Amino acid sequence: MDKNLQNYYDQIKKIPLLNFEEELALSERIQQGDATARKSLIEANLRLVIKIAHSYMTADMPFMDIIQEGNLGLMHAAEKYDYRKRVRFSTYASWWIRQYIVRSLSTKRRDIRLPLRKEQTLRMIQRSYHTLSQTLMHKPSNKEIAADIGVSEKEVNFILQITNGFISLDMDTGKDESISMADLHEDYTYSPERDFFKKSSHAVAIHFLDRLKDREKRILMYRYQFNGNEHTLKKIGDKMGLSAETVRQIEIKALKKMQGSADEFRKCLYVEAM
Repeated sequence: MDKNLQNYYDQIKKIPLLNFEEELALSERIQQGDATARKSLIEANLRLVIKIAHSYMTADMPFMDIIQEGNLGLMHAAEKYDYRKRVRFSTYASWWIRQYIVRSLSTKRRDIRLPLRKEQTLRMIQRSYHTLSQTLMHKPSNKEIAADIGVSEKEVNFILQITNGFISLDMDTGKDESISMADLHEDYTYSPERDFFKKSSHAVAIHFLDRLKDREKRILMYRYQFNGNEHTLKKIGDKMGLSAETVRQIEIKALKKMQGSADEFRKCLYVEAM
């Protein structure tokens, strides 16, 4: 191992890790402009960067450079982390660390500078890939991407080949862990803040559903996709041994009960989203 890298390892191992409450307290101080708290939060999570950076080891870029890019992502995450969302900092920071590493790798691996039109097409391919991944619930093929952005599949293949060393969107590469095209391009379609708000909303809703009778709660969870796909009245009835009409009546009754807590629900949701 490189001597400088070993020295870096030895230094950060001495920094104690933080528990959840300590992270939240530091975040509150950071939002008040406390630079010392920001430094403490960053230093306590430098080992997280190394752990993530190992997934992106490549001959194209020195490992220490990859770590430094991840550290930039960590610093950005420390600024944006909000203690009021009550999520572990490592969960939040991991996304930003990966994004900074990925952006750097993508830039370093670009051996050929594209004409403006093809550069624009590449950005369309990137956006389409991430959008289709979420809407189709699988990795889109080059053909699906071509159809989405209105160019030929041949054009998509060509641009990906000259910009990423003949790596296809459908191909995985890497030694220790698979690195797909999703890893090689920055994803602008995802926001950690939006994801955490969604999770918080779900948690608050479950809290209020717990006030209902078990049968009422189960029906609302089936009807409003808390357990995955939305269920029809008949399908719920079959699961619970009830008629579709009985399910409908129970749903109406449960919703009326929920309406009585609507103001309280909104207040709780607002606090979670702050």
